[in-house]
Amino acid sequence: MIVRIMGEGQVKLDDAHFTELNKLDDELLDEMESGDEEGFRRTLGALLDAVRRLGTPLPDDALEPSALILPSPEASLDEVREMLSDDGLIPG
Repeated sequence: MIVRIMGEGQVKLDDAHFTELNKLDDELLDEMESGDEEGFRRTLGALLDAVRRLGTPLPDDALEPSALILPSPEASLDEVREMLSDDGLIPG
């Protein structure tokens, strides 16, 4: 699956990693719902770091359709809230 981190680029991520990523996504959703800004920052950073660590970066000139778009590390709680679906940032 191709994942885009806004402002950074795209990575190719094996579907096998989504169990780990969904756990972080669930934590992020809980922190957003409770308004835990500090927890939100920590978990968003951990989620994006995991995508970077587990994924393979695509070249800057590659323009593949992204199946998933994640916010930039600087995104506010309100900006991320607007991106959420009922399942969080990562469906499933």
